[in-house]
Amino acid sequence: MSTYLDSIVGCLLGTAVGDALGLPYEGLSRQRQRAIMPNLNAHHLFFGKGMVSDDTEHTCMVAQSLIVSAGNKPVFIKALAWRLRWWLLGLPAGIGFATLRAILKLWLGFSPDSSGVFSAGNGAAMRSAIIGVCYGNNRHQLCDLVKASTRITHSDPKAEYGALAVALAAYLASLKSEIEPHFYYQNLQDLLTPDAQDFLSLIYQACESAKRRETAENFANQLGFFRGVSGYVYQTVPMVMQVWLRHQTDYQNGIREIIQQGGDTDTTAAILGGIIGAAVGPQGIPSPWLQNIWEYPRTIRWIEILGKKLAQVCSENKPQKPLSLSVYFLIIRNGFFTSIIIWHGFRRLLPPY
Repeated sequence: MSTYLDSIVGCLLGTAVGDALGLPYEGLSRQRQRAIMPNLNAHHLFFGKGMVSDDTEHTCMVAQSLIVSAGNKPVFIKALAWRLRWWLLGLPAGIGFATLRAILKLWLGFSPDSSGVFSAGNGAAMRSAIIGVCYGNNRHQLCDLVKASTRITHSDPKAEYGALAVALAAYLASLKSEIEPHFYYQNLQDLLTPDAQDFLSLIYQACESAKRRETAENFANQLGFFRGVSGYVYQTVPMVMQVWLRHQTDYQNGIREIIQQGGDTDTTAAILGGIIGAAVGPQGIPSPWLQNIWEYPRTIRWIEILGKKLAQVCSENKPQKPLSLSVYFLIIRNGFFTSIIIWHGFRRLLPPY
């Protein structure tokens, strides 16, 4: 139970810290990053403090849905769909267009089976690591839950492939042993359908690059990602896997390297953070990075309790009540968060260039 608990809490906290560290750099090129925020050893969102975005919020919603369902697919789908609906009413900042459209469809009465829009964005991949940690030992259940989570918002099979790749990586990481790149590739190949050959080809390239110990920048250049890693799952997931396979127990350097590639940095760092966090646990995440996340009501302590509750549910296979969360405080928090994001937008226009 202690190892299981360690991996689940580590995955949740690793996601939050990666998300918070990567958020100020979102959309910046490598060159612009180095000009205005060259120190990647601390949070840069708000006076040395960090806050989380939708990547962490979605992961927590999935965790809550697993708690009330204990892995029962129909209950999980219903719980996650309602959490997504209420999450939108909290006026979150920076919501992806595909996810927004899907949640609006849910409010209009579409079922979770038909609410997803045809998009291969990162929305599903960013919330799937925790499913892998909890249910990776049962591949059938893993696939069912990841597909269910994906299809609520994204109907493009590419989004599903990316989410499954992340969930599998998080599960293998939670086993706390070094994963050989092609062992990961072979397991993923067994998990995906024959239609996923294009995606598997990208993952194979990532595994080969990791085996050669190439830098992330070198791999990104090979794939033509000169302006950063976009929110397209066929860019995000191969890059994350290449960095994970070289930094499997080195949270700090892994997160720094993936952020330095630019682009959708909060999501790439959140996904990578969840995977490495499952391997190293909370103790493997730098304490200053954890302590300087400035959040409410989803505090670091709240996320730890969420992880403990989820570990108990998975261990006993019995659903429990979800962890309480104040919608009132969420709306206030989101208003403050949005004002900081706007301030960051103006900051980016200023020198140095």
